[in-house]
Amino acid sequence: MLVVTGAAGFIGSALVGHLRQLGLGPIVAVDDFSRADKAPNLAHKPCQRVPRQDFATWLAAHHSQVQGVFHIGARTDTTEFDYQVFQTLNLGYSQMVWQACAQYGLPLVYASSAATYGLGELGYHDDEALADQLKPLNPYGESKNEFDRWAWHQTEQPPHWYGLKFFNVYGPNEYHKGRMASVIFHAFGQINRTGGLKLFRSHHPAYRDGEQLRDFVYVKDVLAVIEFLFAARPASGIYNLGTGQARTFLDLAKNTFAAMNRPENISYIDTPADIRDKYQYFTQAEMGKLRAAGYQRPFHTLEAGIADYVGHYLLPGQVIL
Repeated sequence: MLVVTGAAGFIGSALVGHLRQLGLGPIVAVDDFSRADKAPNLAHKPCQRVPRQDFATWLAAHHSQVQGVFHIGARTDTTEFDYQVFQTLNLGYSQMVWQACAQYGLPLVYASSAATYGLGELGYHDDEALADQLKPLNPYGESKNEFDRWAWHQTEQPPHWYGLKFFNVYGPNEYHKGRMASVIFHAFGQINRTGGLKLFRSHHPAYRDGEQLRDFVYVKDVLAVIEFLFAARPASGIYNLGTGQARTFLDLAKNTFAAMNRPENISYIDTPADIRDKYQYFTQAEMGKLRAAGYQRPFHTLEAGIADYVGHYLLPGQVIL
């Protein structure tokens, strides 16, 4: 059997469905299952459920039946500034999962984040040795980088382990994320409601309005990379997971209007003051390490990803993968 933590969330629930389609055996879903708004993500995906607080005890009793752990669960709210929350859920809990996988000899894939790169002063290279020098912009990014640093320096490690620095992931199953949902999800809703779309105005002299750049990666590509790592078992370490191609928010907006077959109507508003000084104007994953490890599949272009997401999920009202 395979274990997925964060199984009721966005990427975790998509991964549960993907692993079931691959026929890799029973799936054990670990999460806080008290949130009713996330229930549809697992409604049609039969799996054993283990509450997050019971997972350590459950794994101690059943580790001989487990083939691998996908630790996707985390507190992902970048607007939360109580570091204790992240220290408990993102650092302490992840250390427990790592140590258990090392003790029981279980392969581990875990979710890191491009938020570890901060403003990108050192670039976006997935070199583990750089973790000591990175300057994340918020407690969420700090917690992810702290765990990356901790994991890299451990002498006792899982037999195969992969920390994935997710860039801007979008796609089905994110409907419950509120403010933290992708810009594409919010754009679709806003266009439906008002016929127009408001993007953040640039407050940086090097970028014109709408030309802030991010590496947007479709969740289906995230699942394909995780599948590859678990099957191929390349060298353990931290890997970027983006497309390697930054695109503007204006590109995103235009493609969302096109996918909805609606006329473009784009305007600009000020970036909220509470995130303005911590706003990333450019992210772009260096993907050479994953390619050198043997992953050769092409990533969805922004055009193809938005067309699939909007056309096959959002427009039909089918928000679940």
